[in-house]
Amino acid sequence: MNGIVTIGPDAGHQRPVVALVAHDGRKEEMAQWAAFNRDTLQRCTVYATRTTGKTVASQLPSAKIHLLLSGPLGGDAQLGSLIAEGRIDVVFFFWDPLTTQPHDVDVKALLRLAVLHDVPIACNRSSADYLISSPLFSVPEQYRGDRKRAL
Repeated sequence: MNGIVTIGPDAGHQRPVVALVAHDGRKEEMAQWAAFNRDTLQRCTVYATRTTGKTVASQLPSAKIHLLLSGPLGGDAQLGSLIAEGRIDVVFFFWDPLTTQPHDVDVKALLRLAVLHDVPIACNRSSADYLISSPLFSVPEQYRGDRKRAL
């Protein structure tokens, strides 16, 4: 869990590939949400920006979380690249709209790429609950093909 990702998840993977990101003021909320959804997340391939991943790992000790760089140090850009390559199925990004972020450009790029590449993105706990409980969540191969054709 302490390595830097150099090769992203395989788009042909049968497990849902999720990304977890949370701004500092929302990391604890993300960890609580992940603990509540522990059983589902353990059946996923999970990528997270470094600090978020370490915070969530405290709630999911048996889950393997692949760590990207910290968001301000390039993790948001790494995640954006994985999205652009079609390697992420869903993003759970608990961002803080009231706090100025020094890497705001990367945050906006990440949001833009998720929308551009038709990757579902949940930006708060309510939308995260809707996405993770969707019947489509557990069968990513059902919608991956359509997304790939759109690229």
